[in-house]
Amino acid sequence: MPTAPSDAPSGLARAAGALWLRLFRWRVEGRLPHLPRAVLIAAPHTSNWDLPFMLAVAWVLGVRPAWLGKRELFRWPFGGLMRWLGGIPVDRRAPGGMVSQAAERLRKADRLMLVVPPSGTRSRAAHWKSGFYHIARAAEVPILCTFLDYRRRVGGIGPAVIPTGDVGADMAVIRAFYVPIQGRRPALTTPVRLAEEDAASAVRA
Repeated sequence: MPTAPSDAPSGLARAAGALWLRLFRWRVEGRLPHLPRAVLIAAPHTSNWDLPFMLAVAWVLGVRPAWLGKRELFRWPFGGLMRWLGGIPVDRRAPGGMVSQAAERLRKADRLMLVVPPSGTRSRAAHWKSGFYHIARAAEVPILCTFLDYRRRVGGIGPAVIPTGDVGADMAVIRAFYVPIQGRRPALTTPVRLAEEDAASAVRA
């Protein structure tokens, strides 16, 4: 199993992150809890600018984030760069798909902070994708609410949520946190809601 994505960022990376945020007059809120492994929600995701700001905030907080990518991205000549940036290759055709592979990586890792953008796209969608929730529950790790608030020019880490299996209750906590957070392009923000919640509501009705 690759260990590089879970390592702390170098001093140079931290300095670069701090410089980037200072140039754009951003600041950081919160701190990384003493957790060896977690799933980090990256939200809201509405712009290509989210990536450099996310990396800068993560490095300042002492996090070298890991992320999932289809294995084709890790072929020569860019495979080494993708791994250096925290990428973990997965086979989408494997039984169980990305969720089971990601959960297995988390269970076996000594330290791993896995970032998942639940909207799955920079455009507005009807729901968040539920992969982040099922990965965390299967791996028995917390979900950390991380954010970029362009209105206040603040990025950071919010509450940790332990997935209980009660999707509605767990998502209510997550939803309440993200209510005041504004992405770079608010009109493209995907509602903080899973399709599973709507399905459960329909069954109860």
